[in-house]
Amino acid sequence: MNPRTSSLNRKRIGWGELFWSYLGLTLLSLMVIFPILVLLSASLKPAGDVFEYPPRLWPQTFSLENYQGALEKAPLLRYLWNTLLVSVGVTLGQLVTSALAAFSFARLNFPAKRALFIAVLATYMVPWELTLIPNYLTISNFKLLDSYWGLVLPFLAGAFGIFLLRQSFMQIAEEYFDAAKMDGATPLQQLRYVALPLARPAIASLALLTFLNTWNMYLWPLIVTNEPTWRTAQIGLRFFLVDQEGSNYGFVAAGAILVLAPTLIAFVLLERAFVRGISLGGVKG
Repeated sequence: MNPRTSSLNRKRIGWGELFWSYLGLTLLSLMVIFPILVLLSASLKPAGDVFEYPPRLWPQTFSLENYQGALEKAPLLRYLWNTLLVSVGVTLGQLVTSALAAFSFARLNFPAKRALFIAVLATYMVPWELTLIPNYLTISNFKLLDSYWGLVLPFLAGAFGIFLLRQSFMQIAEEYFDAAKMDGATPLQQLRYVALPLARPAIASLALLTFLNTWNMYLWPLIVTNEPTWRTAQIGLRFFLVDQEGSNYGFVAAGAILVLAPTLIAFVLLERAFVRGISLGGVKG
């Protein structure tokens, strides 16, 4: 067989596989995006058109009254601010604690290192519900209910972040650390100037996952906040956009879009680093 013909056949097969792959991914993407489009459409319709039949995906008349009504009925801006502070605080805390612990497990030698690492990973297997009561009692005893500290403290460290960054640090060539040691760098300086810059995709992945998980948290803020001032956006939607007379679904849709928008923006900005960090983090270790 002519080598050129064989090469063309391989290219033709490759393009066919690529086409079906993209078609399947497009269909799956539409399935995921469709509920969001329905929610956005409902938020932009006048109150009388939300339940029109047959339903329209594209509003016949665009209106922002649902957004105005949602902001007037509930202090959503306050709830969004609370959620942003808590999410950023937890994310920064997890990055610091995970980086320090991961570097220790990856590059330092100390007694019982392997046993300690296994113990850390074992905590990841414990369901969150089992730690709910001990965490609540701890926060309550420290008088931290209805406070940002009460919302943030239980999540400042996590086994997943330690594992992800450890895997990333272990993939960095030993020569970089040897050169830093020859220059007299301390372990903290090696972490700051060698490990962290070379592990930016994994760090971005951890930051994005932690931010999204914290932003969407519902049960813990519901338990530790009693005053409306300290409630997060997820709790605010539940308590203030559904009243005794029933639900105004236009308001609910508008509020949900306002709560959803920051997470979509964060994912779009960090999507490439997220995918790269997750793929690199599971290669070695």
